[in-house]
Amino acid sequence: MGFETILLKKENHIATITMNRPEVLNAINNQLLEELAAAMKEVEQDDEARVMVLTGAGRGFCAGADVTTMPGGGGQPMLSWEAPFEEVQRGIHLISLNLCAGIRKLSKPTIAMVNGVAAGAGFGLALSCDMRTGSEKARFVLASNRIGLNPPAGLTWLLPRILGYSKAAEIAFTGRPIEAEEAERIGILSKVVPATELERETIALGQQIAKGPPIAIKLTKQLLYYELHKDLEPHLDIFAAYQAMLHYTQDHREGVAAWREKREPRFQGR
Repeated sequence: MGFETILLKKENHIATITMNRPEVLNAINNQLLEELAAAMKEVEQDDEARVMVLTGAGRGFCAGADVTTMPGGGGQPMLSWEAPFEEVQRGIHLISLNLCAGIRKLSKPTIAMVNGVAAGAGFGLALSCDMRTGSEKARFVLASNRIGLNPPAGLTWLLPRILGYSKAAEIAFTGRPIEAEEAERIGILSKVVPATELERETIALGQQIAKGPPIAIKLTKQLLYYELHKDLEPHLDIFAAYQAMLHYTQDHREGVAAWREKREPRFQGR
C-alpha cells in the first residue's frame, strides 16, 4: 500500500513508521489515522520485522488531533457537533482502538522515538508503545483540558499504570507540560539522549531486541501485558461514552474557540 501521510522503512528487522505531516507537527487527521493502522497491520504480518519504531518527521513527534478536523476548523471534521450521540461515541471508540489498542495489541516490541512535542493523542501514541526514547527536546502535553474533553487515546488507562495514580491524576487534572528531564525521571521516557544521537540510540536499542529470540520475546510481551490488557477495551468503551457526552458541551465549544483565538478559555460548567 502506498502512503501519503506516513513513511514506512524496514531495515535489519526493524520497521520504522514515521508520521509525515511536519508542517503541522504530525497532527492526526483521518488519512493519517487510517494509514497508521494499515502500516501497523503490515508490520504485524511481516515476519522479517521484529521491532517497530514510531516517530514523527521534522521537529515534533505528534501534536495530537489536527485542529482543522475539529468542528468549525475548516477541514474535514473527524467528529461533528451535529452528529447523533451514538455516531460520535462509535467514532471516538474506533479512533481509540486504532491509536491505543492498535499499538498495544501489536505482538512485536514497539519503541516510540520522541523527537519533540507529543501532545494529546500524540502523548497517547507514545505511551501506547512498550518503550520510549527521547531527545532533550521531547515534551509531553495534555491539551484536552484546554478544549473541555477527557485525555484521549487511552491516556486515562495508560497514565496510572505507568506513573501511578497520584502523579497521573496531577498531570491529567492540570494538563501541565512535562519536559524531557522530568519525563525520564518519572518513567515516561526510558532514556534521554541528545537530539543528534536519538535515532542512532533508538535503532541500537531496537537492534539489541531484534537479535533476541523472536518467539520468546513475543510471548514475553504477552505475559508482561496479560494483567494490563484484560481491561483495556472495556475502559475504552467507557471512555468513548464519556468523551461523546463532553463532545456536546458548551465548555468543549468554548475550549475549541479559545484554542483557535489563542486565548484562555472561559469554562462555565455546562
